[in-house]
Amino acid sequence: MSLFSDSLFVPALTLALLAWLVPKLLSMVLPEGIKPLLLNAFLSTVFLFCLSAGFFVVLYFWQGLTSAQFAEYGVAANVLFYGKLGLIAGMIWAPIMVLSVANLPRSWVSKVW
Repeated sequence: MSLFSDSLFVPALTLALLAWLVPKLLSMVLPEGIKPLLLNAFLSTVFLFCLSAGFFVVLYFWQGLTSAQFAEYGVAANVLFYGKLGLIAGMIWAPIMVLSVANLPRSWVSKVW
């Protein structure tokens, strides 16, 4: 499983797929319109930030981080460290998420862009 955790390809592909999928899934719940579209963009950003930070936690555990090592640093240090990694991962997921959100009005039925 080193292709998944050691290389950049599979984690980047996973984040890119999530960046495309999250706005699509939120559009199924939110109504059509400009304000819901902006809400979708905001919620997608928050969800993808949290998902990418959690994804890095999983990758660190996959590579051998123990629960004792994880707890040693404390909650604040872990939130800052993995939050920073989630923000840096935004370089991968943010452009794809923006394109996915911008494409949503094409499928609107009752509202016109």
